[in-house]
Amino acid sequence: MHALADGLVLASTVDFDLRSLYDGFWTLTIEGLTYGAIYALVAVGYTLVYGVLKLINFAHSEVFMVGMFGQYVALLLLGFTPSGNAYAEGTAMTLVYLVIACIFGMAVSGVTAVGLERVAYRPLRKRGAKPLTFLITAIGMSFVLQEFVHYVLPKFGGDPPLGGSTAQPGIRLVEQKKLFEIFDASVFNLTLIIIGSALVLTFLADTLINRTKLGRGIRSVAQDPEAATLMGVSRERVIMLTFLIGGLLAGAAALLYTLRVPTGIVYNGGFILGIKAFSAAVLGGIGNIRGALLGGLLLGVMENYGSVVFGNQWKDVVAFVLLILVLMIRPTGILGEKLTRARV
Repeated sequence: MHALADGLVLASTVDFDLRSLYDGFWTLTIEGLTYGAIYALVAVGYTLVYGVLKLINFAHSEVFMVGMFGQYVALLLLGFTPSGNAYAEGTAMTLVYLVIACIFGMAVSGVTAVGLERVAYRPLRKRGAKPLTFLITAIGMSFVLQEFVHYVLPKFGGDPPLGGSTAQPGIRLVEQKKLFEIFDASVFNLTLIIIGSALVLTFLADTLINRTKLGRGIRSVAQDPEAATLMGVSRERVIMLTFLIGGLLAGAAALLYTLRVPTGIVYNGGFILGIKAFSAAVLGGIGNIRGALLGGLLLGVMENYGSVVFGNQWKDVVAFVLLILVLMIRPTGILGEKLTRARV
């Protein structure tokens, strides 16, 4: 009887609404691609660090979170105040402020990522620590950054005060406007900004890794650190730059996310998104930048479909079930190509 009752309760909490999926298919797809593009940018940071160090940097989600606060502070310094109205003083100035906020957010995230490597991971490497030690340290640093923003940052004051338990009041820099339709699905300016920016930044990162001298150094360290050192490649410099690149992309993703969710800036705002971004990296093929892009877009779309078919409360579950199913069929991820196998 208890099993039957539990089954009835579960059935009552899951909505198999295929009709809504059919009716809103293109709208759900475009919305999913928007979030998936943000996942992809954060996922690149995970995949780069893992490709070079075989380290799952769980603190990367907090690098993303710090980037959200960074771009928010930049907008406050530029004179913006939280309000319900979007900035509407012309496209040119909006782009200028977007670029400034993005650069500031990227700089804060980049410095945070490099600081993590310097303070937390480099001493462990010099002591020859085991992989499990790195993993535990990464989780620990994740909580350190969260609690710094949660408890310490508010003590610096500000109007509105930064950090704390509540989300920052939103600053709407871009007013959402409908541009055109695709199969009866509306496409807004924010959609194009987010997806377009993510694609361009991922392409630049991929080009950097595959087509530049720095990229050859990163791939050589990922393949054989000792041999790379003998060939004159500075392993420590490559590792630092790898963390920096990942941090810069996380900062850019932070701005794109806050354009979509202006009130998402909170001390634990990167936790779930970071886990999904890591899942996207694994889904596409850990250590593969193009795989991170593909995994992020696919994850964003599929979780959006799932939120309609099964109910919004099952949205996160759908994302992780998808990851498990793909890994059962293809353990190396969809593309499966390693960073060390990238073309010269």
